[in-house]
Amino acid sequence: METKTDIKSLNFDELSQYIESIGEKNFRAKQLYEWMHIHLARDYESMTNISKDLRSMLSQNTEYTSLKIADMLKSAIDGTRKYLFKLSDGNCVESVLMRYKHGISVCISSQVGCKMGCRFCASTIDGWVRNLTPAEMLDQIYSISYDTGERVSNVVVMGTGEPLDNYDNLVKFIRMLTDEHGLNISERNVTVSTCGLIPKINDLAKEDLNITLALSLHASTQAKRVKIMPIANTYEITDVVRAIKDYERATGRRITYEYTLIKGVNDTDEDADELIRLLGTKSVHINLIPVNPINERKYKASSKSSVLKFKKKLEKNAINVTIRREMGRDIDGACGQLRRKHIN
Repeated sequence: METKTDIKSLNFDELSQYIESIGEKNFRAKQLYEWMHIHLARDYESMTNISKDLRSMLSQNTEYTSLKIADMLKSAIDGTRKYLFKLSDGNCVESVLMRYKHGISVCISSQVGCKMGCRFCASTIDGWVRNLTPAEMLDQIYSISYDTGERVSNVVVMGTGEPLDNYDNLVKFIRMLTDEHGLNISERNVTVSTCGLIPKINDLAKEDLNITLALSLHASTQAKRVKIMPIANTYEITDVVRAIKDYERATGRRITYEYTLIKGVNDTDEDADELIRLLGTKSVHINLIPVNPINERKYKASSKSSVLKFKKKLEKNAINVTIRREMGRDIDGACGQLRRKHIN
């Protein structure tokens, strides 16, 4: 069976070539691209300045990614919205809209499920199913913008999946998201989180992207990281940190170290000291995250006093520290929880 062209995953140049290949005039590519990536059209029928014949031909010969909202939870505390989107093959992915003073931030998924097996994360419990296409990543943002009528200003690739495990689609997604022909979101307003795939971190450093890279570190020593993050069996913690610091030097972009605090596991004075030794203090930024408890694991969040004590110790050693605001706690804000409920 002939595979249909995934039209929303084509960048502007590729779409122009496709339009020419079907015998249409080149200006149609600009019209189509604007309908898909600026006006966020949900189907071909909405594209009023495209001829009926062309719309019909495209409907028959292309796949038009338009995610369906399977569920949406809205926080009564802070207005955070958690979306469950149904994909064309019946799989589901989660995205989260968060409202900040500086604008609307959307956290998207990069894979259906996850291979990484981090012990405190619900996303990985049912394993990995497949990678998302550039169109499926883009349309999480487009669907949320369409649903709320509001422009998204910041995008975080920190939902279900390891983004660098879907490397080619991720890079294409970033280039299309930040392209002047589309939403034109600033590269500096895009954050990608990784658990530390060293070869891909090295590749990303050569892409000439001004995005923010965040390392999901979550432990201060190799022994502790292995217990909660199986990826540490492949990439040793000091090697990962070295690769991250090389990335920082190559790109001139400051890294954020994500550190989930788990009660009695990685939140002691000793952990703070080991973290200082591991990272050094020069231009280091650590984002502390009290763990979001999930039913399938016994991990509990560190107490507020423990979090503040940990923060102060790092700050005394000239490390820049933030504590992530807990968004959507009343709607199962932790990554993967809504999808698991749907699966079960």
